[in-house]
Amino acid sequence: MTTIVRTGIAAALLLGLGSAGLADGYKDCTKIDKASWKPASDAEAKAKAAGYEVRKSKVEGSCYEVYGVKDGKLFELFYSPEDLSLKHTIAK
Repeated sequence: MTTIVRTGIAAALLLGLGSAGLADGYKDCTKIDKASWKPASDAEAKAKAAGYEVRKSKVEGSCYEVYGVKDGKLFELFYSPEDLSLKHTIAK
C-alpha cells in the first residue's frame, strides 16, 4: 500500500510541474525600467485600432498582455511597454 501512495504522490508532483511548462504566456518584451514604460491604456488602444474588442489587460513579465476578441476568437496580444510594438500573439 505504501508503494501505491508513493507512486500517486510522485505522479501528482510530476503533473503539477508539467503543467507549469504548458503555460503559453510570453514574458520578455523589454529590458527598460518600469518607470519608462508607456501607459497600459495605450496598448489597449493599439489593440482596439487593430480591430480587437478588448476584454482586459495585465502586466505579464515585461509585457503588456491584452486579451481581445476578433472574429469570434479570443486572442492574447503581447505588447512591449517600451514602444508598444506587438511582440507575440496567441489564438485561444
